[in-house]
Amino acid sequence: MVASRHGACAGRARSDLGTFALGPATVDWEARADPGALREARVARVAELLSGSSADALLVWKDENVRYLTGMRAQIIAGKSSVLNGCLMFAGRPPILLCSGGDLARVRVGMPWIEEFHPIPIQEASGLIGGTVERTLEPLLREAGVEHGTLAIDQAPISLLKHLARALPGLELADGDAIMLEARRVKFPEELAQMQEASAIAEAVTETALRAVAPGVRECEVVAEAMRTLFRLGGEMAHVTTPFVASGERMSPPTRLATDKLIREGDVVFIDIGAAWNGYYADLGRTTICGRPSRRQQEIYTAVHASLQAGTAALKVGNTNDAVAAAVAEAARAHGLEDHFISLFIGHGLGIGSNEPPYVGESLAGAETVVLERGMTFALEPLIWLAGVRGGGGVRLEDTIVVDDDAGRPLTRTAFDERLLL
Repeated sequence: MVASRHGACAGRARSDLGTFALGPATVDWEARADPGALREARVARVAELLSGSSADALLVWKDENVRYLTGMRAQIIAGKSSVLNGCLMFAGRPPILLCSGGDLARVRVGMPWIEEFHPIPIQEASGLIGGTVERTLEPLLREAGVEHGTLAIDQAPISLLKHLARALPGLELADGDAIMLEARRVKFPEELAQMQEASAIAEAVTETALRAVAPGVRECEVVAEAMRTLFRLGGEMAHVTTPFVASGERMSPPTRLATDKLIREGDVVFIDIGAAWNGYYADLGRTTICGRPSRRQQEIYTAVHASLQAGTAALKVGNTNDAVAAAVAEAARAHGLEDHFISLFIGHGLGIGSNEPPYVGESLAGAETVVLERGMTFALEPLIWLAGVRGGGGVRLEDTIVVDDDAGRPLTRTAFDERLLL
């Protein structure tokens, strides 16, 4: 049932799966991605990595890791990520869901593939965390014979670590997020199929936002129109919790959220909202112009467009993320703007996580060099800005791109603004 690291997760998947958006519905007249088979393949991949590690068990709390292992689409309470649901996994055994009490009945009724689940409180109050350890985690770990073994955890509050150490003094801890990031790095074709659907929704969201741009419209109004489209089409959420719509001088330097600023004639307007569908993200950004652009705005836009195209071409098997960053910088250098990038990476991985390693162009200490593999997915997002440009001198263009043999293959298709291209 489960194929190789790079192969399909079903025994006989269609050969073009993941190459375009087939449609998000389940139908009886053609084969589409099987979410059950995909879920089983994800679990099998993590189980293989867990067995090959020094850890005896894996405990995850990050929303995307819990979703990857269980399919749990959680209610997301703002600011409470990674404290609502968890998952405990032992090699050779199905994942055990640690479930927020409010979703307990829904899991029992709607998620029959979850063989074992336990209610847990929000993992913030120390006493409640202690109760989770005493009544749930400690018994499960002892029953599995791991009380003197190694538990890999993706992230946890200090209180949880202290309670675990008190309850199980012989337990060693290890990095569980490394296992999950490795599992998620190369996508199954079925995962690409989910990302294609997310991309189609993100395109519709972006198109709605672009059409809303006009003199006298507020940035937050553009977001409101776009979010209606996202939810109308079944999107789960935007790529960013605070949708990024910035206009005019708010792009110089970039203000990475929508405000009450009125869009004016001659303003550049950047839109970065994206979409999630069935647990997977598409990241898409476009800059447009309200009215007529200035020559300087066109020069900046053209440089960013060239940088994005160069980076896309470099996202090929065997290349490195550093080589992609160099290609982006070289294209900007040809336009004399290589020193005007935002002080942030210019690309990041994504999939079931909205923003994840590896990164492209990360300049801070500790950045890793990664050899690109077929099926890795990135959001490439060069942003160049100059101060003192009337109507704003900041431009970002962004696509979701899958690494392929000869060049990157964009999953997002929204057109670029020809008025800004020289």
